[in-house]
Amino acid sequence: MSKDSMNIGSELRRTVRGRVLVPGDEGFDEARTPWNLAVGQNVLAVVEAQDADDVAAVIGYAGLAGIGVSTQPSGHGASGDTDGTILLRTGRLRGLEVRPGERLARVGAGVSWGEVLAEASGHGLIGLAGSSPAPSVVGYTLGGGLSWFGRKYGFAADSVRSFDVVTADGTRARVDAGSDPELFWALRGGGGDFAVVTAMEFALYAEPRLYGGRMVWPAGRAAEVLAAYREVTAEAPEELTVWFSLAQFPPFPHVPEPLRGLSAVVVDVTHLGDPAEGQALLRRFEKIDGRVLDTRGPLPVSELGNICAEPTDPGPGMFRGELLTRFDDTVAATVLDEIAGSGTVAPLVAAQLRHLGGALARPVAGGGACGRIEEEFLLGMLGVPFTPEVGAAIGERHRAVSAALVPYTSGRKPFTNLGAGEKAANAFPGDVLARLRDVKRHRDPRGVLRSNYPVLAG
Repeated sequence: MSKDSMNIGSELRRTVRGRVLVPGDEGFDEARTPWNLAVGQNVLAVVEAQDADDVAAVIGYAGLAGIGVSTQPSGHGASGDTDGTILLRTGRLRGLEVRPGERLARVGAGVSWGEVLAEASGHGLIGLAGSSPAPSVVGYTLGGGLSWFGRKYGFAADSVRSFDVVTADGTRARVDAGSDPELFWALRGGGGDFAVVTAMEFALYAEPRLYGGRMVWPAGRAAEVLAAYREVTAEAPEELTVWFSLAQFPPFPHVPEPLRGLSAVVVDVTHLGDPAEGQALLRRFEKIDGRVLDTRGPLPVSELGNICAEPTDPGPGMFRGELLTRFDDTVAATVLDEIAGSGTVAPLVAAQLRHLGGALARPVAGGGACGRIEEEFLLGMLGVPFTPEVGAAIGERHRAVSAALVPYTSGRKPFTNLGAGEKAANAFPGDVLARLRDVKRHRDPRGVLRSNYPVLAG
C-alpha cells in the first residue's frame, strides 16, 4: 500500500461514518469489484457511504484534495474508467416509499428495481423497469432507462419528478424542474457526471393487469420465428413489447430442464391490459410448431424479472449494442447469418432484438437529456468471457456482426447500452452532447465527479 493510499484512508476514516477501504485492507478487492466481473477497477480507496452526509463529506474531501470520485451503487454499468479516483459506493442509501394515491415512489440510491416492483405490485402500479430486477433504480434511470413499458410510457428518466443530490462542491440540494431546470435536464438520461444522486422521486403508472412470459423453440426454427416477430411488431400496439433472441443456454442445474444446453430461439413478451387481448396479439407465434417452453400468462408486476430470468448475482459479461435504422429482409438475413449461421450463437450466449418505437420515439415537452430514439429496434449481443481466449473471440464476433450491419445501423447507442471502449459521445446527438458538456464544465469545473462514461471524454 502506497503512502498516498494510507494517508487518504486515514483522512477519509476521520471524515465519514461508513466503511473505508484502501489497497492492502482485507475486503478491498471485493469492495472495488463491480457487478460485471469482467471489468477491472483501479481506485485509490473505496468508501461505502452510510448516508447522504457521508456522500457530501467524500465529495468535499475529494475536491480539496484534487481527487476524482466515481460513484456506483453496485457497478452494473461499470466501464473501468476509475483510475486515480475514490470509488463511492451508495448501495447503503436505502429507503423506499410508494405513495399509491399520488402514484409516486421515492427511493434511495441503493434501492433495486425488484424492491420497487414488489412494493408497487400490490397497488396495481408499475414502474418503468427493465429486464432485470437487480440494477439500482437510480443508476438505471440516470442513463435514461429503456423499460419493458417504454413503448407506452417512454424513458424512465422522463418520469422523474425530483432528485436529491450532492453537487460537485459538496452541497446537498433537491433538484426538480423548477429549482434547477438545467441540472434536472442533464440528470434525466445524461449519466452521473453532474451530481451524485442520493435519492429520487418518480412517477408510477396504474396498470392493474400485466400479461407476459417466454416462448422457446430449438434454434432450427429461428427463421420462422423471426418472420413472425417482424409481422407481430409491425402492427403491435404500444401496450405490447416483444423481444426476439438467439441464445445458447448453459447446461447448468439452475437452467430449466428443457433448456439445458439448448441452442434456441426465444421470444419474450409483456402486454399491459387484458390477458386475452395479449394472447390474441401473439397468435402468429402459436402457429410455429416445436415450442419447448411457454410461460405466458397473467403476471404480477413483482415477477416481471422472471420473464428473462437474467442472473441476479455478479458475473463477467461483454456487451455490444447497435440501433437498427431499418429491419427488412436483408437485415433479417444478415442477423441470422452473422449471429447463428453456424447453428450456434457461440462464442456469444445471446443476441437479442428489442422492439422500441412508440413513446420512445416521440419528443417529450420538458424532457430530459435522453431525448428520443427514432430507431425502432435495438440489437444487443452478450458474451461471457470465462477465459481471455473466449473474451477475444467474443470481441471479434461483436466487431464482425457490427461491421456487417453498418449500412443499417445509426452509430448511436442508448447510454445504458454503452460497452467497453465506447464513449458518451456515442449515446447523444451533437447538440445534446454539447449541452451536457456545458453543464459539466459549469457545475464541475474541477472535474471532481467521474461517471462511467464521462461526457468530456474525447
